[in-house]
Amino acid sequence: MPALITTLPLARASTIVDEALAKGEAEGMNPLTVVVLDAGGHIVAMKRAGGSGILRTEVAFGKAYAALGMGASTRGLNLGLADRPAFQGQLAAASGGRFIAVPGGVLVREQGGAVAIGSVGVSGDTSDRDEECAVAGIRAAGLEAMLPGG
Repeated sequence: MPALITTLPLARASTIVDEALAKGEAEGMNPLTVVVLDAGGHIVAMKRAGGSGILRTEVAFGKAYAALGMGASTRGLNLGLADRPAFQGQLAAASGGRFIAVPGGVLVREQGGAVAIGSVGVSGDTSDRDEECAVAGIRAAGLEAMLPGG
């Protein structure tokens, strides 16, 4: 049977996870959980730091899933949906509760690429700091973070 091809190879996904966790630890953040999804929404890599809460995996997945599902970072989604709570609730319902639109979910693309090849979700500290760790991991893997305004 031929190997399945993913749009975000395991080696790069592992780098993202490891570097995001390392940044959190180096900066004294609360214990983090990091989830990397490929373009099909499948988990490629996931790790959680010791002491990370048991719901952090679902939250990190929900951030990555929301970004991938809507084609925008969760920071952008959060800003865009701030005055549309009913629609945000319907997105959560349509996704079986997997849609979490707070910063910390970031789309990933090849350098200079136009299309997302996956997404990263981080949970454990403040949403802003979660997002910083996602971006650091993405950049360490030689990839580009797709964020609002850039």
